[in-house]
Amino acid sequence: MAVAVEKLITPDIHQPARYLGNELGAKHKPWDSAKVRWALTYPEIYEVGASNLGHIILYNILNTQPRQLCDRAYLPAPDLAEKLRQTETPLFAVESRRHLQDFDILGFSLSYELGATNILEMLDLAKIPLTWKERQNPDGNTPFGQYPLIFAGGQTATSNPEPYADFFDLIALGDGEELLPEIGLILEEGKANNLSREDLLLDLAQIPGVYVPQFYDMAADGSVHPNRPDVPKRILRRVATPMPAYSITMVPYVQTVHDRLTMEIRRGCTRGCRFCQPGMLTRPARDVEPEAIVDAIEKGMKATGYNEFSLLSLSCSDYLALPALGVEIKNRLKDQNVSLSLPSQRVDRFDENIANIVGGMRQSSLTFAPEAGTQRMRDIVNKGLTNEELLRGVKTAYEQGWDKLKLYFMIGLPGETDADVLGIAETVRWLLRECTAPKRRRLNINLTISNFTPKPHTPFQWHSVSTAEFQRKQELLKAEFRRLKGVKANFTDIRISAMEDFVGRSDRRLAPVVRRAWELGAGMDAWWESQDRAFAAWTQAIEEAGMSWKYRQIENGEWNVMELTDSETTETQALLDQPLPWDHIDTGIEKKWLKEDLQRALEAATVPDCSFEGCSHCGVCGVDFGHNIVIEPPAIPQFSGHSVPESQRVERMRVVMGKRGNMALVGHLDWMKLLDRMTRRAGLPISFTGGYHPSPRIYSANALALGATSSGEIIEFDLTESMEVGAFREVLISHLPPDLPVYQVERLDVKSKTASQFLEQAEYLLTLRSSVGVEQHRWLEWIGAILETQEMIYQKTTKSGKTRYINLREQLFELELVDVGACQDLGSPDVDQNQTVTLRYVGGCRNDGTQLRPEQIVYMLEQVSHQEFELLHLHRLRLILRE
Repeated sequence: MAVAVEKLITPDIHQPARYLGNELGAKHKPWDSAKVRWALTYPEIYEVGASNLGHIILYNILNTQPRQLCDRAYLPAPDLAEKLRQTETPLFAVESRRHLQDFDILGFSLSYELGATNILEMLDLAKIPLTWKERQNPDGNTPFGQYPLIFAGGQTATSNPEPYADFFDLIALGDGEELLPEIGLILEEGKANNLSREDLLLDLAQIPGVYVPQFYDMAADGSVHPNRPDVPKRILRRVATPMPAYSITMVPYVQTVHDRLTMEIRRGCTRGCRFCQPGMLTRPARDVEPEAIVDAIEKGMKATGYNEFSLLSLSCSDYLALPALGVEIKNRLKDQNVSLSLPSQRVDRFDENIANIVGGMRQSSLTFAPEAGTQRMRDIVNKGLTNEELLRGVKTAYEQGWDKLKLYFMIGLPGETDADVLGIAETVRWLLRECTAPKRRRLNINLTISNFTPKPHTPFQWHSVSTAEFQRKQELLKAEFRRLKGVKANFTDIRISAMEDFVGRSDRRLAPVVRRAWELGAGMDAWWESQDRAFAAWTQAIEEAGMSWKYRQIENGEWNVMELTDSETTETQALLDQPLPWDHIDTGIEKKWLKEDLQRALEAATVPDCSFEGCSHCGVCGVDFGHNIVIEPPAIPQFSGHSVPESQRVERMRVVMGKRGNMALVGHLDWMKLLDRMTRRAGLPISFTGGYHPSPRIYSANALALGATSSGEIIEFDLTESMEVGAFREVLISHLPPDLPVYQVERLDVKSKTASQFLEQAEYLLTLRSSVGVEQHRWLEWIGAILETQEMIYQKTTKSGKTRYINLREQLFELELVDVGACQDLGSPDVDQNQTVTLRYVGGCRNDGTQLRPEQIVYMLEQVSHQEFELLHLHRLRLILRE
C-alpha cells in the first residue's frame, strides 16, 4: 500500500535533500488555482536535471502562465526507487508531493539517444502505462482519460522521434518557450469542453511544432506518413528567441552538476560543422542583446547568491559582443568575488580580452575542440580552423597563465586515414613543443577522444561507421600517447557509440528493443554504474528482436560515403535518395542542401559561416524559422582588474541557530554552502581567506549528523566592517529559510578563538524505539547501570583500518529519562509511541575526534539491557563551550 512521500524521504537514503522541492526560487502555486497542471520530468538524477538550463527556463515560463502550474520530477536514485516499489508508492513531483498520475501533462527531456530507458523507468515508477496505446482508456478522473498526456522534447526528440514514438502521446519539436504555453492553452480549452483524448490530441496536432505519432504510420521503407487527412505531412521545428530573465534559477540545497548561474547569450550555430547535429537543428543563429544579459546576470547573482556564472552558447566565441559583455560584467561584479566560465569556445577567437574575462582568482579551465588532427580532415568536416589559429589560441592561453587545457578530438570521421588519426598525436606533440617558457610549468593537456557517430539532419547522416575500426584507431593513438609526457587521454567507450548510432538512426521498429533493454536493466544511470550490464541489456534486446544483422552493420561498417568511386554514382544516388525515418520532421534545412554539402565534403571544400559571410542557402531563413540575428559588438570597456576578495577582519558575529524540519535533510557541507550564498544575497561584508581559492570566513563549531534537528548550532561570521548586532540578526532572519531559526547573535573580538576551538560537550535528545514495550522502571534501571559503571569499552575501526578501544563512559557526563510512551515533537517520523522513549544526554564533543556519538549511547543501552533499540530521531539541544 502506498505511503506518504514524507515517510520515504528520510536520512537513510542518499542526498534526501534532492527530493524536498523547497529550494530557493521554487514555485508553489496552489493546486486548486490551476486549470492545467504540468510536471516537467527530467529523466536523470536531480543533480543533473536541476541544473539543466532548458528545464529551468521552461519551468519558469510555465509558472508565469495564468491558470496553469508547473511542478518538477526527476529520476530517483536506486535507493528511493527501491522504496517506491517496495511500498507501491507512485513517483511524485517534488514541490506538491502529488503523484505524477494526478497531473494533466508530463513532459520529458530526451536529450541523448539512450535516455529513453530512464523515461520508461520513471513512467513505470509513476504507475503510468508505457505506450500511448495502453493509455487510451477513456475512463478516469480527467476529461481526456485516466492518465496524463505524455510528451517529449529536446534535441534527440526533435532529430528523430521514431524509435520512441510508441511511448509518447505527442512530441514537442524545437524550442519550447512559445510552444509549451500554446499547448497549455489548448489543454485548458480541451478540458473545459470535455474533449476525448483523441480529439484533444487532434487539436494539439494543429499547433506548429507538435507531432502526434498515433496520427502517422510507418511505411515498409521506414518513412512516416499521416494516416488521416487533417494533420500536416511534415511537422515544423519551432524556433524561439532566448529570454535571459527566465534563466534565473532556483538554488538547490545539494551540489549539482552545473552549480552556478547559467545565462544563454546566443542560440544556434551557423559554423556548419558537418558532423554537428546541434549546429543544424538550432539554426538560425540568434544573439541576445548584451544589456539584457548584463541585467539578468546582475539580478540573478543577487537573487541566487552563486559565486560563479556561466555564459552559454554552442559557440560562445561567435557572440561578437562577448569581450565587451564579459569585461562589463566583471567590472560590475568585481567586489563580489565571483568567477566566470565559458564552457564552449572556439580556439581561433581566444584572445587577451577573453582571457581577462575568464581569468582571475578562481581561474576556470579552458576547453577547445580542434576535432581533427590534420588540416585536411578539418576541411572535410568544415571546422573552419587552421593550424596557425589553433596554435595562436593555445599559445595565448598559456601566456595568460593557463598551464592545463582540455582538447576534444574525434576519430572515425568520414574520409579519415591512419595519417589523420596519428595527426592528433602529432598536433598535441607540436602544441607541447611550442608552448614553453622559462620558469614556467610545462603545458599539460587533457584529451577526450570521442568516436564519431553519424546524426540525422547532418550531411554525414548517410555515412556508416565501423566499431571495429574505432577499436583499431584507439589502439594506434594509445601507443602514441604513451610516449608523450604531460598528456592524459580519455577515450569514449566504443560500445556506447555503437548503441547511440544504432538507436539514433532507427525507425519505429526499435521501440520494442528500447522497452526490452529497459526491462533487462538498461537505464537507472546504468551507464555510470555498470556499462557492462547496460551493454549486455541492449545487445540481448537487439538479439531477441531479430535485429542483430543491423547491429553487425555498425560493428563492421556498411559503407563509407567518402570512398564511393565514380563508377558507383548510381549506387550513391540511390543511397542518398532513399527515404529516411526522420524525413517528416521539417528542421528548415533542405535535404537537397545536405546532399550538396556532402559532395563538398568529398572535395574537402569549406562553407563560410553565414552569420558573418554570405548565405549558404541551406533553406532555414524565411517566414517559418526567421533569420540570423547578429548584434554588432559594442566598444570594450576599460578592464578594471580581476576581483580580489576582502580579507581584512574587523569583527566576528557568533550566531546560535536551529536546524529543523526539512532542513535536517540537508548535509553539513551543503548547509555551509547555503550560508555562503545567503550572505551573498544579503550583501553582508564577509571576509575571505587568501590564496588561489578564497573562501568565506564562515565557521561551524561542529558538524551535525544528517537527519538530526537542532536548536543550538553555533555559526561564526568574520566581517570586513562593523555592523550593529540587531541589524545583522535582522538580515540573517530575512534571508534564511524558516527552518533555520536564529536564536542569539553576539559580537566577538575577531582575534579571539573560534567556537570550534572552545568546544567541549554537546547536549542531545534521543528518541529510541524498542521491539517491545518497556516500562519506565526498566529504563531507569538501565540508565542507572550505565552511570554506575566506570568503564564501557567500545571497539572502533579507524579510516586507516586500525582497531581502537574507547572507554565511552569517560565521555558521558549526564544521562536521564525524559519521557516514555511519547515521541518528542522534534521533527521525528510518525511512530508507535507505546514503544518509544526520549532520553537526554550530555557527552564529550571535541573537534579532535573525542566525541560521544548518539549511536554509542544506543550501544551502551544495548549492553546493559541485552535488547536492541532503533534510533528514531536525534535533536541537538546545545553545544557547550569551555569557559
